[in-house]
Amino acid sequence: MKGIFALLFLCITVRGLSQTEQYKVYALRFASMAHPSPISDWAANGPNTDSVQIDFMIWLIKGSNGKNILVDAGFLKDIPEAKEFPLGNYVRPDSVLSKLGLKAGDITDIILSHPHWDHIDGIGLFPNAHLWMQKEDFNYYVGAAWQKGGSNGGFNKRDVRMLLDLNLAGRLTLVDGDDKEIIPGIKVYTGSRHTYNSEYVLVETGINKVLLASDNIWVYYSLEHLRPAAAGGTFDTTAYVKSMIRMKTQVSSSRYIIPGHDSKVFSIFPKVAEGVVKIE
Repeated sequence: MKGIFALLFLCITVRGLSQTEQYKVYALRFASMAHPSPISDWAANGPNTDSVQIDFMIWLIKGSNGKNILVDAGFLKDIPEAKEFPLGNYVRPDSVLSKLGLKAGDITDIILSHPHWDHIDGIGLFPNAHLWMQKEDFNYYVGAAWQKGGSNGGFNKRDVRMLLDLNLAGRLTLVDGDDKEIIPGIKVYTGSRHTYNSEYVLVETGINKVLLASDNIWVYYSLEHLRPAAAGGTFDTTAYVKSMIRMKTQVSSSRYIIPGHDSKVFSIFPKVAEGVVKIE
């Protein structure tokens, strides 16, 4: 009888695992700021005597289900806002995928954490991708942000038009709210309010859950010291900190919380190729 119960338990366990999609997660750098900048530029009340190297990155979630999912899409170098940053080592976001043997057309989905130009401008590079974005963030982005009293800093009008066109083409799904599983094994969460209703992504890898914070945490200093983003980095500084506290309860270790722009990501995790690491 014990053998039968053990076999039954094993079957149930295997079935449960098979129903939870498992993924590999990678961070891909496509540009860097030419010089380090003070931590105080990125974290409220952070030291101005210590610096951080700022990288621009996208994240690939590669599934056993045939899915190749990006979190955010990067930007094209010709966008005017990019000229405000002295960039080094820029590679177009679709080209950096070749380091993992992928082409732009292989991307099945793009989860947009928020619609700032450096995260959304590259959506047109991926012809087969279906987009996922928070409904309230979308509505604000295409509507109230451009009305009197609205806040459209970091938004670019060409990106608004691209997103509207993709919505008209049926290639955008609006996610309504917090703690939503949008693809098996992948959930999105809100609360940080980096933009009007920005989201972060929790991925089931089968070993450890990986949390892709994107700009809901700019740099590790904020996570380590529970400091909100520097001025202008969030609609709600209290919510930004509460969100980081919540993130720490959602993973086995803070190691698996990945901020949006800190170059230390590429020294913490195993190198796969130049500018590419596997989050494990």
